[in-house]
Amino acid sequence: MTLPASALPPEPVSAFLGVTRSATGKLWRDRLDARGTAKAQAIAQRYQLPEMLARVIAGRGVEIDAVPDFLDPTIRKLMPDPSTVTQMEAGAKRIADAATRREKVAIFGDYDVDGATSSALLAWHLRHCGLDPLIHIPDRIFEGYGPNVDAIRGLAEKGATLLVTVDCGTTSLEPLAEARRLGMSVVVIDHHQTADELPEVDALINPNRPDDLSGLGHLAAVGLVLMTLVAVNRELRHRGFWSVERPEPNLLDMLHHVALGTVADVAPLIGLNRAFVAKGLIALRRRDHVGHTALMDVARLNGPPEVWHLGFMLGPRINAGGRIGRADLGVRLLLEGDVSEAARIAAELDRLNTERRVIEQQAEAQAEAEAIASLGLEDKGAVIVTASEGWHPGVVGLVASRLKEKFGRPAFAIALEPGGIGTGSGRSIGGVDLGRAVRQAVNEGILIKGGGHAMAAGVTLRKERLAEFRGWLETSLAGDVAKSRHVNELSIDGAVSARGVTPEFAATLNRAGPFGAGNPEPIIALPAHQLVYADEVGQAHLRLRFKSGDGAIVNGIAFRSIGQKLGQALIENRGQSLHVAGCLSVDRWQGAERVQLRVIDVAVPDPGPTMIR
Repeated sequence: MTLPASALPPEPVSAFLGVTRSATGKLWRDRLDARGTAKAQAIAQRYQLPEMLARVIAGRGVEIDAVPDFLDPTIRKLMPDPSTVTQMEAGAKRIADAATRREKVAIFGDYDVDGATSSALLAWHLRHCGLDPLIHIPDRIFEGYGPNVDAIRGLAEKGATLLVTVDCGTTSLEPLAEARRLGMSVVVIDHHQTADELPEVDALINPNRPDDLSGLGHLAAVGLVLMTLVAVNRELRHRGFWSVERPEPNLLDMLHHVALGTVADVAPLIGLNRAFVAKGLIALRRRDHVGHTALMDVARLNGPPEVWHLGFMLGPRINAGGRIGRADLGVRLLLEGDVSEAARIAAELDRLNTERRVIEQQAEAQAEAEAIASLGLEDKGAVIVTASEGWHPGVVGLVASRLKEKFGRPAFAIALEPGGIGTGSGRSIGGVDLGRAVRQAVNEGILIKGGGHAMAAGVTLRKERLAEFRGWLETSLAGDVAKSRHVNELSIDGAVSARGVTPEFAATLNRAGPFGAGNPEPIIALPAHQLVYADEVGQAHLRLRFKSGDGAIVNGIAFRSIGQKLGQALIENRGQSLHVAGCLSVDRWQGAERVQLRVIDVAVPDPGPTMIR
């Protein structure tokens, strides 16, 4: 007789494969406890799924009855009525009014990928309505984040009567007040956390406002724009706006934008976001959108696009325009219909991205040295705050992200201008709300301005307040950081030998995708495999081969591991037996498929037999 999961008593979880301290200092845990294992068995039995796939699904907290929707997330099933979002109806009606009255609409977007895709999606729809919208993407250096008074006045001078901000605007009280003083209606479509005071606008569509009960705060701005346009389409349908000559646009044709913006903004891939990305990847594979196809070509993406391609190949190129080039290049590419012009813009973005990498590497090396000096030999300090007068403001967010990954604590990188004003970005670790801390620092008068969300934040401050800001963060975040860093564990989904690592096995695991924030990639362990090859490749990567006891070989790669604890352990243990943990990906080259393990941790086995779970 099989007991239900709820009837099993809680039990302490032992170290997976006996690994209590890996090369990177982690304790390996089985992602499933006894209850989770029982749930995985029930999922496998009810739906006739392979055991490892069932383990992965159970490990993501999916309830047994929800498995079919998890494996095939559809927008139709997961999309709620847009009117559940506060002020959605008011916003949709105002945009519909602009369409029926043929008003001049101005779109004000953020300079990142979410902002670019949101702006492009809204502009595409308004063009279908017969409008010719203005689009303004602010210059990161000269204008900064969000609406500003000068830009608002410029849009008003061009005749705009409706201003729609996307991926920004929630905290822009004075600029949006200026827009209303100039006679413009204002609709804000944003997902960032709110300040205590909300802007006075016609509609603030933001599921993270305190009076919103929709539960859609996980949506990226581009997903929220899509939902808004569903409401606009419905409103215009009721008004009899659509006709044979002017058919209602099919919003599902633009899921390329939604998938790219959602992944690049690291929105959690749960619920509706999973459907957006899953269906958006299918749209991208059709290669039927001029701008996206040009972007994939210039990124040399030959096989079918996957989530990591969006986050690490396509997104950074769109972002490069906003970081070190012309802020509107990404939007222009996504709206371009001419193949040769799209290829030209994509090539420029690719060039800027290469330039951005060089600038980033230089700043990263300086920031890393400063961080090591500030932490000292005892590795003390809750937060890293680095700053320099030579850094490009467009790369500080990327530098902060690298510091956070390397040192395992929240990190800021701040570019100081000659006038003594610094602009910077911070990235956080799980369990530490950086956006809230930054907003509190603004209220304390330490920062000129700042905002963001739990995992990322932006700041502006005076150089002389830098030490005060660093000290204030140490004091206010020390407890949360200590708590978060104490849980230094790696959750393993299961173990397999090299012979079992096949394209079919990888495809089975991928049925639980798309993977990303909120739906982590499965981490698979190879128990006691011999490291038969390890050599440097590219920029600080290690190419690897592991052999199981029966002679089967699996290829691996450890990205950015040279000079890190992981790379050191791999180099020191050439020819030795290691427990290996990593994620599987499929390499496609000249029509052939082979599976590669992206190694994230290793451990030297204890003497004695090792069992595969």
